[in-house]
Amino acid sequence: MVSKLDHTIVKKFDNLDLLARQVVEGFITGLHKSPFHGFSVEFAEHRLYNPGESIRHIDWKLFARTEKLFVKRYEEETNLRCQIVLDNSSSMYFPELGEQSDKLNKAAFSVYCAAAIIYLLRKQRDAAGLTVFSDEIETHSHAKSTGVHQKQLLTILEKILSPDQQTLNKKTNTANLLHLIAERIHRRSLVIIFSDMMDDPEKVHEIFSALQHLKHNKHEVIIFNVFDHDKEISLNYRNRPHRFRDMETGKEIKVNPTEVREEYKKIVSNYYKKVRLKCMQYKIDFVEADINLGFDPVLTSFLVKRAKLY
Repeated sequence: MVSKLDHTIVKKFDNLDLLARQVVEGFITGLHKSPFHGFSVEFAEHRLYNPGESIRHIDWKLFARTEKLFVKRYEEETNLRCQIVLDNSSSMYFPELGEQSDKLNKAAFSVYCAAAIIYLLRKQRDAAGLTVFSDEIETHSHAKSTGVHQKQLLTILEKILSPDQQTLNKKTNTANLLHLIAERIHRRSLVIIFSDMMDDPEKVHEIFSALQHLKHNKHEVIIFNVFDHDKEISLNYRNRPHRFRDMETGKEIKVNPTEVREEYKKIVSNYYKKVRLKCMQYKIDFVEADINLGFDPVLTSFLVKRAKLY
């Protein structure tokens, strides 16, 4: 099972649907050894019994094991609409990887997480939609719960993994596009955003104006802040001059990371502190998603959020 992030195993799966299943099943196995023991049973094919409703669909076998009343769920039940929003700007393709690399970049990590969440939604009979954006909205698909629709979403995600998609100098226009996305999601949904939040610090207020637009439309919002902590936050490079290139603008700078590390870390820390405080103010979940730590933190955060909503 793929639970912790093993890049070598991940690369062996050409089929995104199969990979998502392996990730989720490995994650579920891990839940049995955690404080969430039994949670996998609750979310997979059942919902809690509500006092007063018919007892016809109660799963008595599950009651014998858990001493809790659960009702079997069926195909037509859709409790949750989830819109997954994926940042596909050039900065998401950091770190730049060769074909032989056993690592993932931020875009690939986000795709695998999104695929796993879509698989979870399918098991829960929930509706999934997908939006992909960079400097424009590249794809927007409304949330549906059918198996055919969710396979179509996986096909879209697979295209993001294609080498010809990984182009440089593709900028992002997060604030304006989030406003457009807010207008396109017509029914109340859980909006899950995968982004590195790499934007001009002076434009934070514009981004949160757009996020507030989503909240104003009664959507719940989770931001998975995708980053490579070792390279992008800690600036952990060898003590020698390096040439750094902005993947969205192409601008380059030559600098020894050791000489600027402390000042850089202070600036980055202040930026994300401001982002987290804004998220708290607007009641938006902000989850750090280090690509080196695996899928479990993302899936756990999603399930905890879903449990609060339904």
